Order: sequence, then C-alpha cells, then structure tokens
Amino acid sequence: MSSKDRVIIFDTTLRDGEQSPGASMTKDEKLRIAKVLERLRVDVIEAGFAIASPGDFEAVKAIAESIKDSTVCSLARAVDADIERAAEALKNANSGRIHTFIATSPIHMQYKLRMQPDQVVEQAVRAVKKARSLCADVEFSCEDAGRSEIDFLCRIIEAAIAAGARTINIPDTVGYAIPHQYGEMIGQLLARIPNADQAVFSVHCHNDLGLAVANSLAAVVAGARQVECTINGLGERAGNAALEEIVMAIKTRHDLLGVYTNIDTPHILAASRLVSGITGFPVQPNKAIVGANAFAHESGIHQDGVLKHRETYEIMSAQSVGWHTNKMVLGKHSGRNAFRTRLEELGIQLADDAALNAAFARFKALADKKHEIFDEDLQALVSETQDEEAPEHYRLHALEVVSKSGMVPRAHLRLTVAGSDQEATAEGAGPVDAIFKAIESVAASQASLQLYSVNAITEGTDSQGEVTVRLEKGGRIVNGNGADIDILVASAKAYINALNLMRAGVPKAHPQAADV
Repeated sequence: MSSKDRVIIFDTTLRDGEQSPGASMTKDEKLRIAKVLERLRVDVIEAGFAIASPGDFEAVKAIAESIKDSTVCSLARAVDADIERAAEALKNANSGRIHTFIATSPIHMQYKLRMQPDQVVEQAVRAVKKARSLCADVEFSCEDAGRSEIDFLCRIIEAAIAAGARTINIPDTVGYAIPHQYGEMIGQLLARIPNADQAVFSVHCHNDLGLAVANSLAAVVAGARQVECTINGLGERAGNAALEEIVMAIKTRHDLLGVYTNIDTPHILAASRLVSGITGFPVQPNKAIVGANAFAHESGIHQDGVLKHRETYEIMSAQSVGWHTNKMVLGKHSGRNAFRTRLEELGIQLADDAALNAAFARFKALADKKHEIFDEDLQALVSETQDEEAPEHYRLHALEVVSKSGMVPRAHLRLTVAGSDQEATAEGAGPVDAIFKAIESVAASQASLQLYSVNAITEGTDSQGEVTVRLEKGGRIVNGNGADIDILVASAKAYINALNLMRAGVPKAHPQAADV
C-alpha cells in the first residue's frame, strides 16, 4: 500500500487529554505514558505545552530526551516566547515538532484575540517562520476551524504552508461539526489551496456532540492524513476522538476506508489501562474497544453464534487489541526473573534494582493473598510502588472498620505521621466516609474531596480494588491511588497517597490554558 494511504496517529493524551479537570499528571507519570505510546508505535506524541508551567516544560524535555521512535511535539501559541520555550524543551529530541496555533473563527478573532483578519494572518506567518527557524518540523493549527469561514481558512493556510508549515491542522475545537459537512470542508480546502500538496492535512475533533470519531473518519475519507486523538478519548469537556476507536475503525473497515496506520494494536488495552489508572478516569464498561463489555456476550443467541463462528457477532478479535493476549498467570511460586520478564513484556520499566526489589516484594505479598496474579494486577502494583517513592509524611499501619446493619459505621486506624505513630477513630455515613474522617482528624488538611472512584482490576471476588481519590485545596488538584484486595484498605491508601502528594508539592502539569 502507498505511503499516501497511511494515516499518521498524533496522540495528544499528555497535552489535550490532560485538560480534563483533575487529569493533570506528574513528569514521571507523563514519561510512563509516553513510553507506552512509543511501544504502541504512535507517530507523534504531543507531550505538553512547554510554556504553561515549569513542570510542563520539564515533562516535555524529559520525554523529548527519552523517546526515540516517535516524534515528540510541544504546543505553542503564535508568539515568540511560546515558540522559543517549546524549541528549548525539544532541543534534545531525536525527532521534534513545534505545534503553533492561532484562532481563525470570526467569534474568536473578534472576542478573544481582538484582532482583524489581516493581523491574524500576519501573526500566523510570523509564528510559523519563527518555529521553522528553530525546528524543521512545524505544524500549524487554525483554532476553531470548524466555525471558521472557508475563504479565510484557504487564505491563512496557504500563507502558513508558504511560510514553512508541513502539517496543517483543521480542528473542530468545540465539537460543532457534523460528519458530512466536516468532510466536505476538508475536501474543499485540499482542492482550493494551491500549495495544499506541500503539507499533510490533519484533524483534531472534540466530542461535544458525540461525533469526534465520526468527524475524524469523514475527514480521512476526504483526504486528511493525520488524526489527532487521545487514549480513551480523554480530554476537556466531553473529550477528544478516541485513539483506539480511530485505529480499529481504520483497521476493521479497510475495505471502505482504504487507509492504514502503523499502530501495534495488541498494546491498545495496556495503554488504556495505564492512562485510566494514572488519571483516575475509569473506562465505562460499554466503551468501544477497551470497555470491560466490549467483547462480552450475554444473550443466548449471541453466545451461540460466537461459539459457532466468532465473526457472527464480533467484527474484530479481542486479542487484536490486547484482551487476553498478554495473560501469563503468576503466583506465589513465581521467581524474580519471571516477574521481571513479564514487566518487560508489558512495557513497564523500573528505574533500578531497588525499584524492582520493592515491586517484587509487593508482588509476593499480593501472591500470598491472591491465587493468580494477572497483568492488570502488575500494572496496579507497579503504580503503587512508584507512588510510594514520593516522600511519605503519612503512612497507614493498621485499619479496623466496623459496619453493621442498624449501626453507624466506625473506623479506627493507626498512622505514622512524620515518624511518630498516631491513632484515630471516627464515625461516618458509610465505612469509607468513616475512614476518610479518621484520616482527616489527624491530617487536618482542609482539602475538599472532588472524586472517589473504585475499579475492580480483574474478574472475581478476589480481584484487587483500585481506588482513586481526588483532593482539591487552594486551586490545586491531586489524584491519589491505592490498590488492595480489601477495598477499604485501598480507599485509605488512596486518600493518604493524595495527602502525601498534596503535602510534598509534587509538580503536576499546569492545566492547559489553550486548546485546538
């Protein structure tokens, strides 16, 4: 198949996906996700918005220095300071890209930029030329292109390509487009812009009307050859086009679309679970491709059909996206080498032998409680080990919870606080509420609870529960995670982890101030 038929996958989980309230990530968390995206063979990883904060700059820089097989990209507004900061973060990248943008819709130009169209074109050209002087690979985006006038889009895109942009992004920033209309717009741009053949046309669709994937595919049919998307469709408001849905639609309906991607699809599920675990955004069971029910059949008619011939009710195999293909059951008799090998196969890299030893010790402790250890358990176990590498002001030592019918639930716990033991007891509306109140009676953090989320990591009643607790204080939001086969212990761990992150001031990336 011709390279002209390849669709470039541009993943913006670490930039646009992070704009979901509460989804901000530390540098180390971003790096872990970037390595999984590289293993997935994502073409371009948008690592962040380098000028947004020192933490975001350091995250882009670290990813640029670590990732070798994917292009690493940083977003920049069409101003010199942004572009210079992006170039500085990307200077050690094996392959780097500066992604600069300016708004092009009448409503944005008038009310946000307060600029005339001529001024917008002039600034766009200046920004692209500045970026090209610092980086060979430059992408230009027309923010809110979905509500922009087609004549003005043709004018500014032609100028941007002439200035050196080699990727042109046409974002549906507010999720306003309808597939046939959006596809027609892409087709018109490709036909009307004289130098359109000198650039790859890209799309970036938001999901406000639930049409992000449909709009993206309509654009591909019309000639777009880059799709910007996120793992699990993560993103602000209703999210972005989901990478897993875009990729599998292209793969499954090759007969109709006639294009392909370079994505190594059996790694999709691992990427989905890592992003879900780090951000605390659980995947809904009926989510396409990566939801727990995506390949489940309850109807007798469906079950009978699948047993006779899988394709009667499944248009793709579960194994093609990672379900069950990575299953290697580990148990208490498994050794360090088997443990290390499985982590490597899952794309999990630990910093050193000390980190491996800590993770292996946790694995053995879990294996004593749980007969079979699955890949999902390992992901959670490593996440918890890495979380505990941060300074621990609070540590849970013991927990007792009493909850009976007709009785107010009570929690009693023992914490180590700055090296000394403290005990606390509290009552609550439920057992988890009692635990959190007991912890707060010691911590007195004055943080407000924004989210409490529970996920079963694997099937069965002996499954580990993975809990995410989101705390907010003074405008700062942190996500704490905890995993245990006892969901109440996992809840306490997650709350304490959030308190430690809040107290340690672990730098989370800045909530992005710009979007395309």
